[in-house]
Amino acid sequence: MSISSSSDCFFDSHLLCDEDSSGILSGDLLEYSSDLESAASSEDSIASFIEDERHFVPGIDYLSRFQSQSLDSSARADSVAWILKVQAYYGFQPLTAYLSVNYLDRFLYSRRLPETNGWPLQLLSVACLSLAAKMEEPIVPSFVDLQIEGAKYIFEPRTIRRMELLVLTTLNWRLRSVTPFSFIGFFSYKVDPTGTFSSFLNSRSTEIILSNIRDATFLEYWPSCIAAAALLCAANEIPNLTLLNPEHAQSWCNGLSKDKIVGCYRLMQPLTLESRRRKAPKVIPQLRVRVRAGLRYSDSSSSSSSSRLPFKRRKLNNCVWVEDDKENSKFRADE
Repeated sequence: MSISSSSDCFFDSHLLCDEDSSGILSGDLLEYSSDLESAASSEDSIASFIEDERHFVPGIDYLSRFQSQSLDSSARADSVAWILKVQAYYGFQPLTAYLSVNYLDRFLYSRRLPETNGWPLQLLSVACLSLAAKMEEPIVPSFVDLQIEGAKYIFEPRTIRRMELLVLTTLNWRLRSVTPFSFIGFFSYKVDPTGTFSSFLNSRSTEIILSNIRDATFLEYWPSCIAAAALLCAANEIPNLTLLNPEHAQSWCNGLSKDKIVGCYRLMQPLTLESRRRKAPKVIPQLRVRVRAGLRYSDSSSSSSSSRLPFKRRKLNNCVWVEDDKENSKFRADE
């Protein structure tokens, strides 16, 4: 198996771009704020987000492709889980993770990968995360540093750049997407005009949205609906706000569908309660610190024995296949 040759064949027929660069930053698209606290948007602005959100989600038959198994929902879940791990590792904004998944889903709806699982999907995940980080983060890791947290394949920078271009052309360069975070601040104000619980509502809603993003079932619902349902779930954890229900949410802004909010809320609520029971520990970013071998392990014999583990290498074009007796096999790029 050769990543380089296969990926070149995959890209070559899709990299023609006749976009007029003058239109990329022409202001044709609304500027959607990436600040979770920016609830200053007027009702008219929120209504325009609701009107435009249809342009930033996959088509209505996307979920059915997973249900019919023409797309692999477990492979998608694994890709989303990896994106969330890297987001936690580097402390990226929640919006960065959400945008990454949004780009991935919109791409998969528009194009078919050579394989529904394996290296093409991981390459797409890396490219989508890289693009989202460039959109939202002040400091973006290098391509090599981005491929951490259990990445099975390591891709060369030029390969990732080509995939980024393919994603951009497929999405028509529309990366400033409408997301649930476009609505959270405004909906929070509607629930709590005094701002007493706004900090909790914003942060808890964000946690709920990210915790459910792996589940393909939520692809049925648009960002405004997901935001409303997440805020209702968060409000139910505050004694003073437990009486809120989807009927109340419909009145927050014109264009919201009560039936959709009810469906999303009923799907989200048990999952949220289950995640609270588990109380998963927070992911603490690892520190990249070189330590002396004598300080890393209290048992020096275990360190010395592990360093002598045999492994075999065989060249695969621009990659090295490593077979280790104790670790799963993976690709590493030649240095």
